[in-house]
Amino acid sequence: MMGRDDIPVGVGGDGGVSDSGALRGPDVGGYLPLIDQGTSTAGGCRYRQAVPAGRGGRLDVDTNSGVRRGFLPQGRRRYRPVTQPTAQRVMADTVSGGPTTVLLFGAHTNLALLLMAHPRLARNIDRVYVSGGAVRAADPAGNLFTAFATNPFAEFNIFGDPFAAYQVIHSGIPITMIPLDATNTISVTEEFVSEFQQHQQTYEAQYCFQSLDKVLMRLRGRSNGHGNTSYYMWDSFAAGVALSSMRNGEVDGENEFSELEYMNITVITSNKPYGKRDGSNPFFDGRATPKLGLKEGGVHSGHVQTGIRDSFCLVPGSNRGRCEDGYTREVSGPEGVRVRVATRAKPNTDKNSSLEKEFSKSFLEVLNRPEQTGLFNINTQFPYYREVLYKPVFRNVSRGKPVIFDMDMSPGDFVSLIYLLKTPIEVIDLKAVLVNGNGWANIASIDIVYDILHMMGRDDIPVGLGNTTALGIPTLGCNNSYAIPHGSGGFIDSDTLYGLARSLPRSPRRYAPESLDHPEDRQPLALEVWQSVRKQLDPGEKITVLTNGPLTNMANISLSDRDASSVIERVYVVGGLIKDGGDENGNLFTVPSNKHAEFNIFLDPLAAKTVLESDLKIALIPLTAQRKAASFRAVLAALEDIQHTHESKFVHELLSLLQELQIKQKLYHHLDIFLGEILGAVYMVEGSGLKPSVELKPVSVIANTNKSTDGQIVISKNSAKLVRVLSDFDGEIYSKQLANSLANKRQSAVIGSFEEQKAIWSRPVNSSGNVKKQK
Repeated sequence: MMGRDDIPVGVGGDGGVSDSGALRGPDVGGYLPLIDQGTSTAGGCRYRQAVPAGRGGRLDVDTNSGVRRGFLPQGRRRYRPVTQPTAQRVMADTVSGGPTTVLLFGAHTNLALLLMAHPRLARNIDRVYVSGGAVRAADPAGNLFTAFATNPFAEFNIFGDPFAAYQVIHSGIPITMIPLDATNTISVTEEFVSEFQQHQQTYEAQYCFQSLDKVLMRLRGRSNGHGNTSYYMWDSFAAGVALSSMRNGEVDGENEFSELEYMNITVITSNKPYGKRDGSNPFFDGRATPKLGLKEGGVHSGHVQTGIRDSFCLVPGSNRGRCEDGYTREVSGPEGVRVRVATRAKPNTDKNSSLEKEFSKSFLEVLNRPEQTGLFNINTQFPYYREVLYKPVFRNVSRGKPVIFDMDMSPGDFVSLIYLLKTPIEVIDLKAVLVNGNGWANIASIDIVYDILHMMGRDDIPVGLGNTTALGIPTLGCNNSYAIPHGSGGFIDSDTLYGLARSLPRSPRRYAPESLDHPEDRQPLALEVWQSVRKQLDPGEKITVLTNGPLTNMANISLSDRDASSVIERVYVVGGLIKDGGDENGNLFTVPSNKHAEFNIFLDPLAAKTVLESDLKIALIPLTAQRKAASFRAVLAALEDIQHTHESKFVHELLSLLQELQIKQKLYHHLDIFLGEILGAVYMVEGSGLKPSVELKPVSVIANTNKSTDGQIVISKNSAKLVRVLSDFDGEIYSKQLANSLANKRQSAVIGSFEEQKAIWSRPVNSSGNVKKQK
């Protein structure tokens, strides 16, 4: 949008930190805090759990509450596996080029890793501007609204990785900090919102206003009635303070927007008593020599907060905790570092302005300047842009069995979804899609589901938003999704569908949060979609459910709707490995101590136990059967023998990419597990056509929170419940049927790609509503 495709973007990295503390490779990713960084990008959420993963948290940020997809243009650059520049490479290249100023507007992990890997580069960094921290802020000092009962002192950015922040602050590089002390003095007032609404002359101003407006829609019910929206200009104000200091000089120059003064501060990384090992501190616990050369009994050797409900941090009889991890405390003595700290936003010098603060006025002026302005938004990028919903009309057709597809948005799930959409409506009638947020993709990937449905002309199918945590786990947690890598082969690839998501047509439907002004646009929840589908059933009609991820949604349906089993024909469960005396291992490659669990069941063992041991009729497609369907060579060979449709081309491109990555990159060794997941959809549709072998087995799921046994399925002779288990099938028939279904011209894509969509948006529509074809 801003015409700056020349600026490099660095993301993640797949190096690690060895047990001894040595950096492994030049590209250690910043996915995990330094204290939990190992040799993999899989790991827990010690600090990150303070940020809600779903609505009102990362989901709204990752989608910008739907504004990003509805406003921003689409450029040519995109994430691509393996070739994407890493954060460390981009930072190292930039700082190596000469004197550099760094603005840190999040956790300090990436910069701390750079200084650890390349300590000499510190001399090229003129100054670091830090947005975050809380020094002398009013009691309580911090803003961890989700963790105040354990830590009332920290601010989110510093709390994201306290040890990394300590490394940066103590690096010897000059630091200017814009903490809550200052940002809490520049609220977004109703007068500011009114001025902003009237001043949107540039695309960037429009985008910023729409983004702010979405946030305020959620907060309006909490206004204090004094013109304050309960929202503050945190990062934008920090950017303004930094730019003013850079223009006017940090030492003697006047800052236009903030009062600043020098303070001696440090970052608290652990809690007293120091030197006592209690299992909370990986830098010291279980080690003869502390990691990273840290000092025994030093400031880093105390109790480290393990999560937002850490019992060590609770104070009996008080709602104010005692842990200080991430607190930017003012201290005297050798631990104190002289830091220039913003303390208060300056008042507006223009007495005729309705805005209280000087920065508020400057912010609107700068955003609306005609210089270096945005080139276009999605509406103006294409002269005939329009949002069109595609909904099929099935006349004089006898509809097949109603089906709900429950997915965690892994690559195999999207292929399964396309296959189900290709299956004749007379065979199955896909009524709804439910998505899990505690599987292989972050919940914001729901927008890719909408794009697939749009491509296939099925904008009539509702999509339900599921939970982001496992059954029985608070919404702020990550049990057991810590087993999924954040980097290559994990979340970053699933969330971008391995770089191919941007080649899909953009759906007019997208995630949207709750809004008092537009309640009709709100993203429906999984349980709401279930209830809607149930109400539409004809008398005697029953639903078939296919689950391709954790069983969280299915368990919640079962527990909230006690009569659900009366309207469910059967649940096809893709997942699990039955431990019945054989020597076959599971697929938890990131949890080597658990040799007999499979990811879908491990990610929510309690949900799996709830569903598999309920009175629901279950057909289990276990890992043993999936592995027979997990041959890239066989499936791709079948796809190469067909006349392609748009959707079969997309599937072929996706699976070919996965195969290439698995062959060439060891971080992608596990990708065939996604290929095996497609079997569930084909088996549900084809049934006896696959020449299946099915056994009835009494099974039980281990759900004991022990990571070495969690999610394992065992034979239980005491169980009266028998589960239908797919043990074998004809692999050749399976591959051919999958390929032939994708090649069928019926129920094919109505718009094949974003490139095709661009062509449509570049031509006018005639009076009949059809796009004029170019001669």
